[in-house]
Amino acid sequence: MSTEEKSLNFLEQIIEEDLKNGLSKDKLRFRFPPEPNGYLHVGHASAICLNFGLGIDYQSPVNLRFDDTNPAKEEQEYVDAIKRDIEWLGYQWANECYASDYFQQLYDWAVEFIKKGKAYVDSQSSEEMAKQKGTPTQVGTDSPYRNRSVEENLDLFERMKNGEFEEGTHILRAKIDMKHTNMLMRDPIMYRILHKHHHRTGDKWCIYPMYDWAHGESDYLEQISHSFCTLEFLPHRELYDWFLDQIYDDKKVRPKQREFARRNLSHTVVSKRKLLQLVEEKHVNGWDDPRMSTISGMRRRGYPPMAIRNFAKTIGIAKRTNLIDVSLLEFCVREELNKTAPRVMAVLNPVKLVITNYPDGKEEWLEAENNPEEEVMTYRKVPFSKELYIEREDFKEEADKKFFRLQLGGEVRLKNAYIIKGEKVIKDNEGNITEIHCTYDNESKSGSGTEASKRKVKGTIHWVSISHAIEAEIRVYDRLFTNEMPDGNKEIDFKEFINPNSLEIINGYVEPSLQSAKNLDQFQFQRLGYFCVDKDSSSEKLVFNKTVGLKDTWAKIESKE
Repeated sequence: MSTEEKSLNFLEQIIEEDLKNGLSKDKLRFRFPPEPNGYLHVGHASAICLNFGLGIDYQSPVNLRFDDTNPAKEEQEYVDAIKRDIEWLGYQWANECYASDYFQQLYDWAVEFIKKGKAYVDSQSSEEMAKQKGTPTQVGTDSPYRNRSVEENLDLFERMKNGEFEEGTHILRAKIDMKHTNMLMRDPIMYRILHKHHHRTGDKWCIYPMYDWAHGESDYLEQISHSFCTLEFLPHRELYDWFLDQIYDDKKVRPKQREFARRNLSHTVVSKRKLLQLVEEKHVNGWDDPRMSTISGMRRRGYPPMAIRNFAKTIGIAKRTNLIDVSLLEFCVREELNKTAPRVMAVLNPVKLVITNYPDGKEEWLEAENNPEEEVMTYRKVPFSKELYIEREDFKEEADKKFFRLQLGGEVRLKNAYIIKGEKVIKDNEGNITEIHCTYDNESKSGSGTEASKRKVKGTIHWVSISHAIEAEIRVYDRLFTNEMPDGNKEIDFKEFINPNSLEIINGYVEPSLQSAKNLDQFQFQRLGYFCVDKDSSSEKLVFNKTVGLKDTWAKIESKE
């Protein structure tokens, strides 16, 4: 990477400095290390884009390593979902690794720690340990088991591995310093007993390594040059380095941990625990509910992968945590879909329009642009007939000068078709409009080249032919939470802020070209927004999710409140 090509963020500056100080470029290696205990969310997307982006920029390998050290919470389902999400974002890992690949080596190193007097088996209860660990302002006290003999420790540790003890009876701790100012350095736990089935190693192990012990050593075994993680791991860096000190061979690359700030997204939660609550308590319809902040939820909603990558690039990497408005993500989605989504017509709140002077039984197939942003324009055919559906909001019996849609006595153009004039309305007994009658200028057909077709009218509205229209279920989404920081107040349950109106299901009508649309196909419903086909859709019943509107209407709503 040339430093002249772009402005470097502080992590890239660290890499450049290391290269200047002698690190060989062919020794650069990065990693993305998720725990398979849930689905990835938008926060993970930023970390994915960071690490894999560095791999692309520096032409260096990036490992995908699953931190599978807690079989009580981890499942193969989550492994598969994580791989699917990363591939969908457009990235490919160099090696698929697992912390469980290194269980034997980690165990062997732990035995060496014991032999060197750097680890011991502690048999205190968790409550006793918590008391003797001290506080940030009060030093800890030594465990009564801290000076067990090497022989006793080796015997107990092997028996722990062999499954002879119940969970919670013993742990293995590193012997560092119970008076250390960093509480994480006060004899941290390296292993605990867990009699749980592991999704890869089965029942082979009855002890499992803690994150702090497994993570740095996994980095070392994979020869990761730079281990980038979020700011909450800053206090862990000292322990990360201490563990590496005990095993480091100066002929190998020593991993360097550095931290960057989380970028929180407004009106969302990204805690896996809280996302799991939403799923299990059925506030949402699964991990891939389009209202969720999960990558799978965003994919189902119709967010393009490149939009998420552009969003991550836009917010960048920082040293300080801050809140990013979700409207910025939606802007990136809108910008990408504008370039790629075909334009079609759909009516979501229909009222019948009858063109009284259009011949009975006649139909035309009019030419319509697929996407004006295309380099080479393509077209599709749209059916037109005497009876149409238009949006109810596109008509008023009487309107002021600022209303440029259809009104009695007024003219508008039907998109890709003719100029029409409102003549009269038909109402039911309650006074609701059931039909709008109009006339059309048969010389005003769009693109016909006639003088009438060039005539300017102030409004253009969309429509679908009733005899050709396909009924579809439309799912319209709003923010899942009404508060921009739903988990920002520890005294209030974040679920108190769930928006009861976050999903509206309506029945609308779409043009017949959508009959063959497949799952995740994306479209712009002209004048309405961007929509994609949901996985629940079938040839018998089309289902669309609203991805995002054509404009940021949320900002207008907030400004009024």
